[in-house]
Amino acid sequence: MKNRQLKMARIEHDLSQEDLAKKVGVTRQTIGLIEAGKYNPTLNLCLAICKTLGKTLDELFWKE
Repeated sequence: MKNRQLKMARIEHDLSQEDLAKKVGVTRQTIGLIEAGKYNPTLNLCLAICKTLGKTLDELFWKE
């Protein structure tokens, strides 16, 4: 399942996948795979992304 919440939050902060990747210490491909729903990030990576984007885990990674 695609992670639209992450993509929208990234766009709201005017960040490219590359920009976000640099801020959290991963490759652009990793961010792309997370957004595509093809990679399950570690909790530490999830927290780093949330901190960078000013969102909670629930807002970015919880799927109902």
